[in-house]
Amino acid sequence: MASSSSQPIPAPISQSWNYDVFMSFRGEDTRKNFVDHLYSALVQQGIHTYKDDKTLGRGESIGPSLLKAIRESRIVVIVFSKNYADSSWCLDELAYIINCMDNIGQIAMPIFYDIDPSDVRKQSGKYEEALAKHEWENKSKVELWKKALVTAGNLSGWVARDFANGHEANLIKNIVATISGKLAQLVTSVNNDLIGIESRLQDLKSMLEIGSGGVRMAGIWGVGGGGKTTLAFAAYVEISHKFEAYCVLENIRDESNKHGLKKLQEKALSLLLKTKVVLESEIEGKSMIKRRLCHKRVLLVLDDVDDLMQLEALAGSRDWFGQGSRIIITTRDEHLLSRKADTIYEVSLLSHDEATKLFRRHAYREDKPVEDYENLSKDVISYSGGLPLALQILGSFLYDKDKEEWKSTLAKLKCIPNVKVTERLKISYDGLEHDQKELFLDIACFLRRWELDEAMMVLDACSFHPHIGVKVLVQKSLIKVSNGKFDMHDLIEEMAHYIVRGEHPDHLEKHSRIWRKEDIEEFCAREPVAPLMETKVLSLPSYNSHKRLPKVVANMKKLRWISWKGYPRSSLPSTFQPTQLGYLMLREGRQKQLWNGFKVRNASCLLELL
Repeated sequence: MASSSSQPIPAPISQSWNYDVFMSFRGEDTRKNFVDHLYSALVQQGIHTYKDDKTLGRGESIGPSLLKAIRESRIVVIVFSKNYADSSWCLDELAYIINCMDNIGQIAMPIFYDIDPSDVRKQSGKYEEALAKHEWENKSKVELWKKALVTAGNLSGWVARDFANGHEANLIKNIVATISGKLAQLVTSVNNDLIGIESRLQDLKSMLEIGSGGVRMAGIWGVGGGGKTTLAFAAYVEISHKFEAYCVLENIRDESNKHGLKKLQEKALSLLLKTKVVLESEIEGKSMIKRRLCHKRVLLVLDDVDDLMQLEALAGSRDWFGQGSRIIITTRDEHLLSRKADTIYEVSLLSHDEATKLFRRHAYREDKPVEDYENLSKDVISYSGGLPLALQILGSFLYDKDKEEWKSTLAKLKCIPNVKVTERLKISYDGLEHDQKELFLDIACFLRRWELDEAMMVLDACSFHPHIGVKVLVQKSLIKVSNGKFDMHDLIEEMAHYIVRGEHPDHLEKHSRIWRKEDIEEFCAREPVAPLMETKVLSLPSYNSHKRLPKVVANMKKLRWISWKGYPRSSLPSTFQPTQLGYLMLREGRQKQLWNGFKVRNASCLLELL
């Protein structure tokens, strides 16, 4: 990286970390060999690394974008080679790096590649010759550069020729492991912001027995919304750097229902092997997991497992993984863990002090005096019973409310049975207007994890005016938009199901929404014909060939929208006259036409035949 910089190096002005590592090196010496290999190893390990591949002409200065990249990197790796000091550009980089190290706490880690550290520190040998030449052209900067070289030469780093008998592969492996560990220590500070996580994390790490050899499976078990996933992810952040391969599989319960176990196997293998894997079957997936991972030290987090078959497909046996591997499983079902796990960690609910901290974080503005709400807060915290999700939802709900609204909310809470978590959360739902309730139930029962654009199209076709309604639901912490999709906590989804089923618990035909296969089968089994039904939304995500199913659906006169996969006939019954239909999706079916009679309620009605 050779050029002459005539402009002074500006002082660092930002602590925004956009890169894990910035690599400073003399391109002519190391770009195509050592640096290239080190960069590839860092990227392979998932470390976001900046390597400038431009060769600047003599006289060009370091641009603002490069300076920005330097100061926005947590760690800077400086590769000192024989001709590093020949480049005024490299020396300008070094001076700026030392400036960042002093002013924003950046970490600098030197690698002395084919050079002795004393040559850098004392500016002897080739470095002395290079600086002597620079004095003729950049005399004003040479003293700054010398000080930077002294500082860098005294930093702890690696001497390439003295490490592992000069084997670069071992050197690079050690450098990557050290950087991974350092980044993990830095990222661990994020865990410190998670209330109540520290003691629970230490307990879990103790159970995992990292470094003890063998293969251990640890289960995290507890009530929904109690912090199982948060704890698993916190552990993953802290210990993943100690493993050769690592990944998290989220939402296994939902993903396996939607896409099958083969897709989850493909995802796990692709993440762990860092290459795209396509499987023909679950059996092949099991075989490949064992064959490709049995000699690797793996960290695998399986989040929200609810069926033993999921564990059998993804972590069927300890001999599938190399010595030192660790499998972390989160679930609500302790029985699943009793079959597989070496140890089970039951997530404890928050203590009073922890719950108070969490509630205040969500319920108060920074400029709102806590004292004014102290007694009211105690009542809410007591009511929540240490459940993190309840504290978050109630805190967010009360965030912009005055005292009288707080009192009213607390009075209302006392009227709702507190034996079930769903009833505790229902306070947010009860405060919605009628249309907002309908919108929420549709999203919770059918549209969770749908792409936002597609879901909004459905809701708009049903005249929900969703743009304002969705915002209200987001503000009330009932739903969220994450990665361009609708989402919510499992307990919120369960609350919606509880509401629908609770409207008419003994009269299934009066349920406003139907999504369960067993409910459809019950209707089909009724003789002689199914009764007229109050159903507004129906989802049939999997093929069902029951001969009476079309007639059952034809009795749903109030359908607002329907999604049906694998319709078994060429046409819907002529008795199917859904006068309120706003959205119809028929996928992978045999239909050649729709039905005779009324089809479109208004111009916004959408028909999708796929």
